[in-house]
Amino acid sequence: MSKQQHPEKSFKDEVLKSLESNQNKERDIGSELNSQQEERQSIISRSNKESTEKEKGSRSQSKAFGHNNKIDPNNDDLTGKNQRRLQRSKEDKIVNKIVLIVVLVFLVIGGILGFSAYRYVTSSLQPLDPDDTEKVTIVIPSGSSNKAIGEILEDENIIKSGMIFNYYTKFNNLTGFQAGTYHFSPNMTLEAISEQLQNGEGSVTSDAKVTIPEGFDVDQIGDALAEATNISKDDFLALMESDEFFEKMKETYPELLASAGDAQGVRYRLEGYLFPATYDYYTGNTLEEVVTQMVDKSNSVLSKYFDQIAQKEMTVQEVLTLASLVEKEGSKLEDRKNIAQVFFNRLAIDMPLQSDISILYALGEHKELVTYEDTQVDSPYNLYVHTGYGPGPFNNPSEAAIQAVLDPTPNNYYYFVADIQTQEVYFAETYEQHMQLVEQYVNNTSN
Repeated sequence: MSKQQHPEKSFKDEVLKSLESNQNKERDIGSELNSQQEERQSIISRSNKESTEKEKGSRSQSKAFGHNNKIDPNNDDLTGKNQRRLQRSKEDKIVNKIVLIVVLVFLVIGGILGFSAYRYVTSSLQPLDPDDTEKVTIVIPSGSSNKAIGEILEDENIIKSGMIFNYYTKFNNLTGFQAGTYHFSPNMTLEAISEQLQNGEGSVTSDAKVTIPEGFDVDQIGDALAEATNISKDDFLALMESDEFFEKMKETYPELLASAGDAQGVRYRLEGYLFPATYDYYTGNTLEEVVTQMVDKSNSVLSKYFDQIAQKEMTVQEVLTLASLVEKEGSKLEDRKNIAQVFFNRLAIDMPLQSDISILYALGEHKELVTYEDTQVDSPYNLYVHTGYGPGPFNNPSEAAIQAVLDPTPNNYYYFVADIQTQEVYFAETYEQHMQLVEQYVNNTSN
């Protein structure tokens, strides 16, 4: 990276110029107040001089007409004027003293604040700990702003202030930071960190890729992690059951997880919030870091739909619950949008959703066919028996399934069935029509 000027020095110069400007402004204010004070004294002097001249003129006139030149001490008019003049003079002196004190106080406070700010900025530009050379693995997500990167570095105790990092990059026009995983240490300067982020230097190649397919549930994700990494499925499931970890995630992503925290009878509170994607895994990553990446991805995807979800008077939990059913019940976008509307139609008349996906989740099994006996399983996730949405999502749906729920195709259908050979989905308004479709495309009695 070419350097026309030293970034840190340039940033310090900007700070010093700002502080000098503030001090000059304070001196200008003091000068202006002193000028006002001198002008006030000048007015008082002129007033006293005019009064003296008037008195002399009065005495001259008295002498001309043969009157006594002495001022009558009992003259109430002259005595009152003198008293008022003396009173104004005393008040002016008090005002001048107060103004001087206020100016001095402002100058002292300004100097203290300026010096403190200068020291804080200067120390923030230096390494957090020059003696600490231990490398820390830092993940910079794709699309992160300079401000977000600064917050990550501060949270990981690599730099003193994320705010100063943000201003440092702004004043030096540093852009184009590359996403990836880096090894930074507290003994690095902001300049060194910025160079690596711009050039992608030090970005670590992942040790493994973990792919979470669309529609995988927590149990299946545990298998995928165990297969691709050194994370055990038992440890993963234990973390999924941890209320402490969920509360930590909820604090970080409050709008995403608020409704999940309110849900009753859920098996895993983060079910539905582990976004299906391919993730980089590094040997130094902790289990919590791996899961946080998945939740963070969900937040990135869903955040742009928060307003739309609120307009539909739904919660994130409800949207993801229906999306998890739509994900498995249909594969084409057109079918998914019709299926979503079928579920809304049933919810509107308090009719059970009767999705086989809910039965398989209640059983904790993954199989092709659901029997009548299966539909009688005792579980809050059994949507053949229970009305409403159930406790929560049955898997982790794709963005396409989420979009289908938020923008369903209006229809009057209450039933649908899929051809087990072609996966084509057929819809019906009545139960009789539905049973005819079942006979034709499931039982194949017409063939």
